[in-house]
Amino acid sequence: MSNIATGQQIIKWFEQLAPKHLAMDKDPIGIQVGTLNKKVNKVMVTLDVLENVVDEAIENEVDLIIAHHPLLYVPLKQVNPDHEKGRIVQKLLKHDITVYAAHTNLDVAKGGVNEALCEALGVVPKDILVETGSEKLYKLAVYVPETHQDQLRLALGDAGAGHIGDYSHCIFQTPGTGSFKPLDGTNPYIGTQGEIEKVEEVKMETIVPQSLLTSVLKVMEEAHPYEEVAYDLFPLENKGEKQGAGRIAKLDEPKTLRELAEHVKQALDVPTLRVVGDLDKRVETIAVLGGDGNKFTSQAKRKGADVFITGDLYFHVAHDALGMGLNVIDPGHHVEKVMKKKVKDYLQAEFEKQGVDTELMVSQVNTEPFQFM
Repeated sequence: MSNIATGQQIIKWFEQLAPKHLAMDKDPIGIQVGTLNKKVNKVMVTLDVLENVVDEAIENEVDLIIAHHPLLYVPLKQVNPDHEKGRIVQKLLKHDITVYAAHTNLDVAKGGVNEALCEALGVVPKDILVETGSEKLYKLAVYVPETHQDQLRLALGDAGAGHIGDYSHCIFQTPGTGSFKPLDGTNPYIGTQGEIEKVEEVKMETIVPQSLLTSVLKVMEEAHPYEEVAYDLFPLENKGEKQGAGRIAKLDEPKTLRELAEHVKQALDVPTLRVVGDLDKRVETIAVLGGDGNKFTSQAKRKGADVFITGDLYFHVAHDALGMGLNVIDPGHHVEKVMKKKVKDYLQAEFEKQGVDTELMVSQVNTEPFQFM
């Protein structure tokens, strides 16, 4: 018997990759059209939601579209099928296709758009280009009988709790005695209904990042022998991992700007690109930002980048980059298409983990608006 996920389940899993709180202020993310309160037989991942993409979804009987670029950047005043946006919304509603957008939250996310670009370029991110905050941290304290402390300790650490710097499975524990009385209707692992039971227990304390909190608590409950798990959760003032847009990385070995530009063309599958700077200059430290990077040339320079790889560069911003000695490679905005496979692979792994039979596909429609001659 097939196990088809609901839209709510799928987005819950997806938002573990790209939580909404990572999005920039006023970014129109989330549900754009339709409902998540339904079974989803097929999901399609796309960069853009254009009319030909929706036609592709209809042809493939897709129930849910997950897009990077929001269909509705601004609210519609009317749904008029004489205009493209109106036709798109009309088609989506007629065929019961839901559209969900993850924009700047997917840019910022660990494993999101900018890290997918770094992966395609063959570089490892070492820093954030534009820091927007840090991940919220929690202290988890859980009480477990001594007999199950090793089992629970391993489960929590394997789920990502207790990760501090380059150390994992960091857990502090204190021995003590727990007492409880099972009431009517309970099925206690230890003890007898109506009688107070005392058990030698261990209090385990560890740190959990917000992005892993739901999954860590689930693992805790699965690994714990008690019917009702006693635990405390405290928000911390400690700073978690830095979050933000763009990444800083270093090449394995210096290249000329010309060599790097050729590498970018091949790695990001673009027929042409624009370059600012001396093509014979050797570069090593790079800043990478998918989409429109015009506001961030100064940050790239301050972060020590020799070259900034980004899209949609303005004429005068290019002059400013030259003036500050920053080389720029502009392969265009459409290179963010790398997110399609990244999101599909993430969801595929999650579906397999959850035993879900919902199908996944990547949009094959080319949404690059420019032609290169």
